[in-house]
Amino acid sequence: METSLYLPVKSFLEAAGYSVKGEVGGCDLVGLSDEDPPVVVVCELKLTFNLELILQAVDRAAVADEVWIAARISAKGRGREADKRYRDLCRRLGIGMLGVSDGGEVSVIVGSISPMPRADRKRRSRLMREHQRRRGDPAVGGSTRAPLMTAYRQQALSCAAALEAGPLRVREIRSSAPDAGKILLANVYGWFERLDRGVYGLTTSGREALLLWPQREIQATTPASPEDAG
Repeated sequence: METSLYLPVKSFLEAAGYSVKGEVGGCDLVGLSDEDPPVVVVCELKLTFNLELILQAVDRAAVADEVWIAARISAKGRGREADKRYRDLCRRLGIGMLGVSDGGEVSVIVGSISPMPRADRKRRSRLMREHQRRRGDPAVGGSTRAPLMTAYRQQALSCAAALEAGPLRVREIRSSAPDAGKILLANVYGWFERLDRGVYGLTTSGREALLLWPQREIQATTPASPEDAG
């Protein structure tokens, strides 16, 4: 699975100085530098290099300063990474290629440059905002089946954890989820029920969510938006 490539590639980008998180804004990996404004790096993962991977990278070029594609290197040397035409195409598009060995070693096959214009500022801003708001790195890049853990879902889970012991007023939940009022009112996931004015309880779905995503004491610091619920 693509998820097996996530940690080696994440470590590679972190060693280059980026803060890396998985499954942000539809991208397998997103890295931000410490600069202001930050350099945005995106990497897409596949088990083998193919055309679909290049098409994904071209799409990501609208929001990133560097775009990489990463795949497992063929043990027999017959993969696309050995095809000069494939490498030349990536080079012309400014897409970097990373090869991951069976032992988890990452090597640069083609360097990433940025000849294409980065025009979609709104999408880029949304990608950076989600990366910065997300607490920790809760999603493994390359995941396709598990529900996506967004910053909004993290705050909703904080609300659910606070309500697990019984109904509370919104103001009693805001210490763990600053946007508790908006999240409880929107009830995007169906986890909450309004019991009285400003008082909410937890539904069966909410309790099931806490079993799926056990919560620890994590401080929420940045506003969440329902449009980023995931």
